[in-house]
Amino acid sequence: MSTLSILPLGEAALLCIPPPPTSLVTQRRIWSVATMLQARSDVLEMVPGMNNFTVIFDPLRTDPTTLESALQAAWEGADDQAEAGREIEIPVRYGGAHGPDLAEVALRTGLSPEAVVQRHAGSDYVVYFLGFLPGFAYLGGLDPSLATPRRAEPRLAVPAGSVGIGGAQTAIYPVVSPGGWQLIGRTDLPLFDPAQMPPTLLSPGDHVRFTIESIEL
Repeated sequence: MSTLSILPLGEAALLCIPPPPTSLVTQRRIWSVATMLQARSDVLEMVPGMNNFTVIFDPLRTDPTTLESALQAAWEGADDQAEAGREIEIPVRYGGAHGPDLAEVALRTGLSPEAVVQRHAGSDYVVYFLGFLPGFAYLGGLDPSLATPRRAEPRLAVPAGSVGIGGAQTAIYPVVSPGGWQLIGRTDLPLFDPAQMPPTLLSPGDHVRFTIESIEL
């Protein structure tokens, strides 16, 4: 059974790192640990990351050594099969002003722009974790042939709803922000609304499928 590497983050947090490589099985175990930790009064929050998670605890209720032992036990008993995520379809307008980097992705991958769109929309994705921005979901499952480096010069303002490729992942910008991912399309679905509960459209474990609303070359 693999063990966690556990590192202190200040006086009230622990960073937990499973052995590599990053995989969906590992992410499932991280989500399982998060569920188990909900029953502990000494744990204030558990923040999943990509092949890691951070546990924020109450130092008046526990100490790091005791919690480390509990985390190792939780990891060893975690479920790596269960997925309770929802199925969510996201319509995308690919190319043109909505996806100004579609031609660049096609050039770098050696595919036609149409093939890039078909392969992007033809995959099933899983939300690994949320980070960077509220509602910004890192999606695993990108066709390896579409892996593309980030832009050499990030944009200062990426429009909300932009669908991008960064390395071996794809994601959607929930709000206007700086960003360096290659933009291939855009959706009108709101990804983050602080007035709603929950405020984010996507959660870890959700399954995402992009549908082609239009293609502009």
